[in-house]
Amino acid sequence: MDIDSPMGMAPMAGGTARTGATILCCNCGVPIDGTASAGALCYDCIKSTVDISQGIQREGTLHFCRDCDRWLMPPASWVTAAPESRELLSLCLKRLRNLGKVRIIDARFVWTEPHSRRIKVKITIQDAVADGVLLQQSFEVVYIVAYQQCKECAKSYTANVWRAAVQVRQKVTHKRTFLLLEQLILKHQAHKDTINIKEEKDGIDFFFAQRNQAEAFIHFLKSVVPIHTKESRHLISADTHTGNKSYKFNYSAELVPVCRDDLVALPLKLAKALGNISPLVLCYRIGTSVNLLDPNTLQTAELSADAYWRAPFHPLAGATDMVEFVVMDIEPTGLRKGKWVLGEAIVARASDLGVNDNTYFARTHLGTLLKPGDSVMGYMLSGTNFNSDALDAIENSRAYGSTIPDVVLVKKHYPNRRKNKRRNWKLKRMAKDEGELLPKAADQARMEAEYEMFLRDVEEDEELRAALALYKNPKKKKAPQDADAMSIAETEMTGVEEEDGPKISMDELLDDFEELEIKDGEQ
Repeated sequence: MDIDSPMGMAPMAGGTARTGATILCCNCGVPIDGTASAGALCYDCIKSTVDISQGIQREGTLHFCRDCDRWLMPPASWVTAAPESRELLSLCLKRLRNLGKVRIIDARFVWTEPHSRRIKVKITIQDAVADGVLLQQSFEVVYIVAYQQCKECAKSYTANVWRAAVQVRQKVTHKRTFLLLEQLILKHQAHKDTINIKEEKDGIDFFFAQRNQAEAFIHFLKSVVPIHTKESRHLISADTHTGNKSYKFNYSAELVPVCRDDLVALPLKLAKALGNISPLVLCYRIGTSVNLLDPNTLQTAELSADAYWRAPFHPLAGATDMVEFVVMDIEPTGLRKGKWVLGEAIVARASDLGVNDNTYFARTHLGTLLKPGDSVMGYMLSGTNFNSDALDAIENSRAYGSTIPDVVLVKKHYPNRRKNKRRNWKLKRMAKDEGELLPKAADQARMEAEYEMFLRDVEEDEELRAALALYKNPKKKKAPQDADAMSIAETEMTGVEEEDGPKISMDELLDDFEELEIKDGEQ
């Protein structure tokens, strides 16, 4: 019987390798590493049996205000968020409970029908289910869009809920300056915080829900027109225990009563302070200050609102006092300042043609615009009585008494301009509450005439057009007419096209997106 001789155990090359214990998954029987397994389950079984999104809701509700297009951020704040924006996604994630206990890997919107009032968000989260084992899972959350009116919009439909009011006034007989102010407000969206706009006899009232909104509106008014403001407040309620008080604030903003194309007689002391300008001047522009022009020398001056209210005065004559003249002869003198050229003209009143031979000499700043035979609007000073102390002081002064002209020409006139013509451009109007001040028939005609005069000023002045927002006015399709009738109409209109006034090119106009419509069935 052979006995095996003992053998020595030689060490393995590279040392002894320790291998982990291999066990079978208790659910599916797949071999797994027993030292790293979580509950004797493989990774696939963990994914199928463990839900790390448990406790996170799959449905939610978002409240949306249809009046101001804002979303409710609980408990009481409202935020603006565009569809499928980062702001809206952040709002959706904050509405989910227990989402902060896991790690968010990704979140994105899932497309839904726009009219379904549903918002779907796909969220990918990650969490640790055991030591060293991370599980990642994706799921979708459906949000129902519910309509709810915010407090600001609810106040706008309720009377007497404003906290601050801005009363804009101008003590003149027309509203031409308010037409300009209305367009500036619309262009800069300065009225977006108003809860109501009410038209009054001498101006417009703007109502706001907060005081800071009214102060921001006053700041905007000071940046576009010369105004003088006053502030007052009225106590609504007071708490004697806490000392809290509630006020309503009123701001009065009075515009300078000097308007565009007005003839102004300055006090002599004020005229010397403005660069020793002639005291009889024209107002050619209203901005943050009143811009004045001497038509005899082309000298200009700016009168600030503070300087005006220290020594207020009223214009000598307005646009309604202008008279139509016909240019008999004109000759430029060569003196130029900006767009103006000084000219010497001989004019006759249009109503005197065929009656008498009275002519008047006048120096004008329209040297390049006027030609013999043109019509021009101006003020007739000879033979006119003005109830003005400033004009009497000018007539009695040694320096200016002999410089008062007989006629002051203001702007070129187009007598062949068609009334109620259809323009290729338009201006937007501000929605105002007229209240009990419904215009009568005579007042309505006067308001339409003032608006037509404002539209003509926009056509004639490029600087004024640059400050406004003009929109395209598409032509409406008319029914087909007789070819002979159309040819006769075109022949008649061709003769007056040149004298129909200045035109505005389409390059200066904006597209009005509110009138864009999608019509079904068109090919």
